[in-house]
Amino acid sequence: MLLSRLERRRGLNFNRLIPNILTLLALCAGLTAIRFALQGRWEAAVLAILVAAILDGLDGRIARILKGASKFGAELDSLSDFVCFGVTPALMLYLWSAHGLGRFGWLVALLYAICCALRLARFNTSLDQPEQPQWTSRFFTGVPAPMGAGLVLWPMLLDFQFAGDFFRSPYIVVVFMVAVAGLMVSKIPTFSFKRFRVPPQWILPTLLAVAMIAASLVTAPWLTLSVFAAIYLGSIPVSIRAHAKLKRELAPPAPAEAPVASP
Repeated sequence: MLLSRLERRRGLNFNRLIPNILTLLALCAGLTAIRFALQGRWEAAVLAILVAAILDGLDGRIARILKGASKFGAELDSLSDFVCFGVTPALMLYLWSAHGLGRFGWLVALLYAICCALRLARFNTSLDQPEQPQWTSRFFTGVPAPMGAGLVLWPMLLDFQFAGDFFRSPYIVVVFMVAVAGLMVSKIPTFSFKRFRVPPQWILPTLLAVAMIAASLVTAPWLTLSVFAAIYLGSIPVSIRAHAKLKRELAPPAPAEAPVASP
């Protein structure tokens, strides 16, 4: 008790605030994307979402490294994710294309945002559940919110790359929004890369690959992001098979039923 009072008087180490600062910066990026969308600056809006996704990926890892994880930070992160990857993409796609379907386009935008909120609420409640087997940490349940935003914005990325009116069709856009909304609230296992480890012999190739990806994002950002979206979508069947295999091999066997005594 005395120690906790002394810690409160000394204040909190600034390093432990860094994850929350990154989360707030991600939230600012997501809100700025809405501003760009209202101005019709669609490419800038997508880049702002990309910045929010990068910051969202960093805050949790830095929190674990600096031992600054907290309940407050987890709640703040979920609120930021809802705005950046739920509300913002829905508004962007409605203003960009789905408004052409009138009320139905707005209904689909609401559906996407609501499914994102439900997905985040389910994730938060799963943190309070009893300890799960170690192998389950390799997977998410459903598509995570940042990847959902990347998938739902895929028509916009393709439109930037190839132009034309096909990918801007409101019918194409609402199909993507409904499909991605369903993937987020589904129970499909998808790969989680939070604890991804690089073997020693792959460190140099990994650094080279990261450099190549960075160069691709600078020279051909929309094509690169579109390829990433396609690769992630293609990884979902692989994750389903991997999850089923691990469940068969590592899940504890079901307890045998007690024999029923004969009369």
